[in-house]
Amino acid sequence: MAQKSWETLEGACYNCKKCRLWELRTHVVIGKGNPKADIMFIGEGPGQQEDLQGQPFVGPAGQLLDKMLVSVGLSLEDVYITNIVKCRPPGNRDPYDDEKDACLNYLRYQLKLIEPKIIVCLGRIAATTIIDPSFRITRQRGIWLPKMGYDFIATYHPSALLRDEEKKRPAWEDMKAIRKRWDELRDC
Repeated sequence: MAQKSWETLEGACYNCKKCRLWELRTHVVIGKGNPKADIMFIGEGPGQQEDLQGQPFVGPAGQLLDKMLVSVGLSLEDVYITNIVKCRPPGNRDPYDDEKDACLNYLRYQLKLIEPKIIVCLGRIAATTIIDPSFRITRQRGIWLPKMGYDFIATYHPSALLRDEEKKRPAWEDMKAIRKRWDELRDC
């Protein structure tokens, strides 16, 4: 991927056969939103609806994420949303390490194209892959971590909020903190 362009990234992703996930995919799911956003949300991988539609976060968890964004005055014009792996793991299982490793260069390429200031890891898989392998989502979510020129924060994955109502309040606090940090960065 020598030339820095979306076309190069998309071509590489659509033709990728670096791991077993390509064999079962309906669509490669690269991302959606503003390709020059200051805020980038990263989940773990596409689910069934995402695989069918070719867009990240369009199922029930995605609908909740959309509501969370709106609740703090954000939209797809303000953010970019993607996943670590670009193809659906069977049965919505967690992506295996070799599958994540196969896709990490695509994610790095997205970071270079978008140049976000804030990176939000949605859930344990994203946080342990991107921030630190020992990251504990229940203990460390909502804490800002400057790293490699980005402001990182992790919060619960929207699918976890659908399973456990008690996590909604902390996730709401995290979203407000993300909005506040974005406002501070824009005021500089």
